[in-house]
Amino acid sequence: MQQENTKGSATDHLANERTFLAWIRTSIGIMAFGFVVVKFSLFVKQIALLLNKQDPVHVKGYSAILGIVLVFVGTVTAVLAYIRYKNVEKQLEEGNYQHSSFLLTIITSLIFLVSAFLIVYLIQNV
Repeated sequence: MQQENTKGSATDHLANERTFLAWIRTSIGIMAFGFVVVKFSLFVKQIALLLNKQDPVHVKGYSAILGIVLVFVGTVTAVLAYIRYKNVEKQLEEGNYQHSSFLLTIITSLIFLVSAFLIVYLIQNV
């Protein structure tokens, strides 16, 4: 027996909204981490200047760039989450929901690249 496609119920729409809000929390977390990385970079530079060090702890500026990239990844996550939310909402209204892992693939790839860069950076500066 084939199951007939029907319009999404209130439960389906609420689940879609909860998923969207979870993605928004994730994007805020990624952006906050990027902000902390940038501020920590500035903190290290100021401490080095206060201690009158001429060569402040091999500061190359990568952590500031990494922090900015993380804020960008968080922003992209929020935008893609909204697009996914609206697409799922439309599909539920039309009664033809199709699962997509596009957002998961993109965000996982971006986080992996940033993490690999961070690992290389930390290994070089230890």
